[in-house]
Amino acid sequence: MVFNSISFAIFLPIVFLLYWFVSNKNRKIQNLLLLTSSYFFYACWDWRFLFLLIFSTALDFFTGSKMETAKTVASKKFWFWLSISINISFLGVFKYYNFFAESFADIMGNFGLQVNPFTLKVILPVGISFYTFHGLSYVIDIFKNRIKAEHDFIDYAVFVSFFPLLVAGPIERATHLLPQIKKERNFDYQKAVNGLKQILWGLFKKIVIADQCAQYANAIFDDYSNHSGSTLLLGAIFFSFQIYGDFSGYSDIALGTARLFGIELLRNFAFPYFSRDIAEFWRRWHISLSSWFRDYLYFPLGGSSGGTWMKIRNTFLIFLVSGFWHGANWTFIVWGLLNAIYIMPSIIFNTNRNHIDIVAKGNYLPSIREFFMMLSTFFLTVFAWIFFRSASLSDGFSFIKGIFSSSLFSIPSIHPLDLFILLLIFLTIEWLGRASQFAIENTFEKSSNFLRYGLYYLLLVAIFFYNSAGQQFIYFQF
Repeated sequence: MVFNSISFAIFLPIVFLLYWFVSNKNRKIQNLLLLTSSYFFYACWDWRFLFLLIFSTALDFFTGSKMETAKTVASKKFWFWLSISINISFLGVFKYYNFFAESFADIMGNFGLQVNPFTLKVILPVGISFYTFHGLSYVIDIFKNRIKAEHDFIDYAVFVSFFPLLVAGPIERATHLLPQIKKERNFDYQKAVNGLKQILWGLFKKIVIADQCAQYANAIFDDYSNHSGSTLLLGAIFFSFQIYGDFSGYSDIALGTARLFGIELLRNFAFPYFSRDIAEFWRRWHISLSSWFRDYLYFPLGGSSGGTWMKIRNTFLIFLVSGFWHGANWTFIVWGLLNAIYIMPSIIFNTNRNHIDIVAKGNYLPSIREFFMMLSTFFLTVFAWIFFRSASLSDGFSFIKGIFSSSLFSIPSIHPLDLFILLLIFLTIEWLGRASQFAIENTFEKSSNFLRYGLYYLLLVAIFFYNSAGQQFIYFQF
């Protein structure tokens, strides 16, 4: 079951009605309903992997309790490392085993030794990277005495597997989500309205922007050797909007859906393509993952406390791990490495906190300097996305070589006017709403109902008109 499906359009209202009108506002019944609904939601993808999710949840719940009641430091460490090792092992087997086995065989082949590695013929459990990180943050926080262990399994299981965030985030923290799960929740009309608006905008970004860009990006990337440099550049730009519309669209739908149930999830995107440098971009892109690595890897490694060399080392490690988190392919490692190189000047010269506020705050247009800063940052990310999208390193390098050829200055062979217009409208709405949590949160709030509801109607019409591509959410594969 996916957010942009008829089945979800049926599933969500049923759960909503049961949650608010049948549960009699009983928190325990509401949480049991959320857990049952979440497991059903996940089982619709592949019921066999539901047992892996339940096992992972039970493991962290059990080891968390054992850590809290441990009589000695050694005992506490035992349960902590047991949880960490099992979680990482599951993630490693399903996501990385084949990568390491095949890479080892390639290395041996370079020395003239033929190795036929045993590989696993299993699909990657959807959402495993996300719910594993939920559990890891929970046991780490208990080990560091930041939180107490949860003693209600239903409440903890809802934290791990709440269906809006289960398969593609955002990556939640027990310190943020568990207190909301454990308290009484009353229906908030304004919160529900905002949730519906955010769902609407998320569907627009996914169906109208991302899926339409995907058609052209896929056609160009899958046949890059037969396209001009200008067309290849256009394909890279289309993919950049595809991945943003796809992933941030999913996050908007997740956050909006959670609001319908009185729950606030962590914000995951904050208009990253309006960033003025790479440091700002990474404060605005996949925020829950970036902050997770900052808190659970960067700071434990020493953060910025050990001088410039330590900052450089830790930053490279963070970006390399981030690339590897996205997938078992050298293309993701290079993508992470490129972003680490991009951000190095701001780390070395300590300018990474120069742009904290939104661009052109209080103004309709950016300054000339801000415009070119945004443009240069955007094209740096476009260049890195080429490796993220390519099937292999050789494809990525060949794609880039094709861009920087004499045909870069030719007219692209693909130039969809309707998509250009859609992107222009999309960017305009995002720009006007960049001070909000999501683009249409406050659009036309001070104007007439005609303008406000006219916008919602037009977005709905566009969603139904373009809802035929059927592209899967990109981050399901991670």
